[in-house]
Amino acid sequence: MGHVLVLNASYEPLNITSWRRAAVMVLKGKAEGLEHEDHELRAEFFLPTVIRLRQFVRVPFKELPLTRRNVFQRDRHTCQYCAYKGEQLSIDHVIPRSRGGQDTWENVITACIRCNVRKGNRTPKEADMPMASVPRRPASTLYFEATRQIRNGRYAEWRKYVIGA
Repeated sequence: MGHVLVLNASYEPLNITSWRRAAVMVLKGKAEGLEHEDHELRAEFFLPTVIRLRQFVRVPFKELPLTRRNVFQRDRHTCQYCAYKGEQLSIDHVIPRSRGGQDTWENVITACIRCNVRKGNRTPKEADMPMASVPRRPASTLYFEATRQIRNGRYAEWRKYVIGA
């Protein structure tokens, strides 16, 4: 028993909630269960893993904050220069701060300490160190969290509702 993906009436992902809150919404008729776990909560009531609201809800866009944890998660805890996965990871600025590089999603990547020192005060092109992927701002907070849950091997049924997961 864990988290439940909540979809808007238009099948657009809205948020992730607890199984308890989702069960209450289904029992009150505010939502319908689309995907369920195998074990029953009560007689003929299976625990939902994906629910859809019956009424459309307008939700304002919420930007994901730029933090070390979020950058590491976006880059899958992997050095973008040598593909190292481990504890010795840091944040690298594609365009160094000494050259006017900003703290933005498009200018920071995950790099191991060794590659970060090797690159130094140069751009990846000047250091002849190609990046594995171009740094981008994640689509949304919900997409970011949902894809993390899917990648961790949980909630595979969410994949068809979260585009690109």
